[in-house]
Amino acid sequence: MESIMFANNTLTESFDDIRAFLLDERRKVLSDAEWRFRMRGYGYNLRATEKGIEIARLPQNHVVGILEP
Repeated sequence: MESIMFANNTLTESFDDIRAFLLDERRKVLSDAEWRFRMRGYGYNLRATEKGIEIARLPQNHVVGILEP
């Protein structure tokens, strides 16, 4: 099932869980570049857009949501 994703060592279908995980990880690093690199290790691609940070699941690069500023 493609909608199941990883966050905090658990599988989830909840974007709220993914969002909380990403924001928690962001607090652990010093820069956006380091955060993006770290999230690629967890299987997420983060890309800045006009609407916010687009979150895509790798390797398919399937967009799962947007973190609004």
